[in-house]
Amino acid sequence: MPVLLNFLYLAVIGLLMPALAVRSWKTGRYRRYLRDKYLGLERSPVNGDAPVAWFHGVSVGEVNLLKIVTEGFRKRHPNWRIIVSSTTDTGLAEARKHFGEGAVIPYPFDFSWAVDRTLKMIKPRFIALAESELWPNFLYVAKRHRVPVIVLNGRMSPRTFSRYAKVAGLARGLMFGRVSRFLMQSERFADHLRQLGVPNDRVRVTGSVKYDGVLADRYHPKVAELRRLFTIQPDDIIWVAGSTHAPEEQIVTEIYARLKSRFPKLRLIIVPRSPDRFDEVAGIIRQANLTCERRREMTGPVSDPAAVILGDTMGELGAIWALATIGFTGGSLNDQRGGQSMIEPAGLGVPVMFGPHTWNFKDAVAGLLEVGGAIRLTDGAELEQKMAELIADPKRRTGIGEAAREFVLRQQGATTRTLDEIDDLLRIHP
Repeated sequence: MPVLLNFLYLAVIGLLMPALAVRSWKTGRYRRYLRDKYLGLERSPVNGDAPVAWFHGVSVGEVNLLKIVTEGFRKRHPNWRIIVSSTTDTGLAEARKHFGEGAVIPYPFDFSWAVDRTLKMIKPRFIALAESELWPNFLYVAKRHRVPVIVLNGRMSPRTFSRYAKVAGLARGLMFGRVSRFLMQSERFADHLRQLGVPNDRVRVTGSVKYDGVLADRYHPKVAELRRLFTIQPDDIIWVAGSTHAPEEQIVTEIYARLKSRFPKLRLIIVPRSPDRFDEVAGIIRQANLTCERRREMTGPVSDPAAVILGDTMGELGAIWALATIGFTGGSLNDQRGGQSMIEPAGLGVPVMFGPHTWNFKDAVAGLLEVGGAIRLTDGAELEQKMAELIADPKRRTGIGEAAREFVLRQQGATTRTLDEIDDLLRIHP
């Protein structure tokens, strides 16, 4: 099977090569670490005989989640060496900031030789994959090396479940059957795995680690620095639109332009989900006849209080949420994405709004709506209506935010349960 998959991957890459080359030339993506990704690590990042734990996160969001888990793991196992991998350039950059250059590696492409060489270089005791990223050759080679693989903070959206259900037997044989343990965010996600044939004794519900990673401090030094840079006054009403996708930026900027005349203290900060769209979003803001202040170009405090601030840096969204009076989480008016996380703003006590498409966070949405800690919208028109209502009603804003924060605090503890499961796995696979 690995040989067949290798040929299949090579054939697909050959077909896509012209498009990939053009995209790489335009964006700079796919160029770094090509040798290590295609052939496996050239040299080992590990020295000495300390046992090694390999944690993997696809991109920035998963890497940030791993910060929480690895900090707890390090306290329990101070003599272990932690290696962190990521698939994307932005994920690798974020990982290096937190874990250091020597502890971070690129995730190998799913060629059997690349995975095999990487595993031989690292010699991990176990591999923990954050949320997803199941590749058949990777799992096959890990099992051949007798390295247990664990999925932590696992989730499976209805769309993903529907795809796997069509090829359940194949998926079980190539991927699910080679994972030692699935630690899922909710019972609903766990049940999806069971329906696909994963034995119940390899499925656990540990909750979402994202609840544990909430920056619940609005007075953190990083937040204070951004407040100074953005020239935020105590009576300003800060609307943060976070992790947005097209066409949400255009909807939000048009609403802001109309509301600004009614509410002069209203300010807007937009943080797009994808770095590839930063320039595009800057153009959208300017097309709405609004001044755009780009975070990465700031050398001093913002001078125009009506300017829209574009959060075009990586790793600052958490601190930006802590500035918010009102929040909107993106990917939810776009029916292709399934929503982005509303947990972080909710944990900060931000009254958060989102559109109808939130299947990625179905349980969090249901819980927040049940306690009155969020507002679900049907479309952009309702977003404008609810924004105006919340701006005019500080008491309601406070009530929604407090309900959201209390809900998030009640969900915490997933990190401890996750670490308990990892320790149990290590006892079974000494």
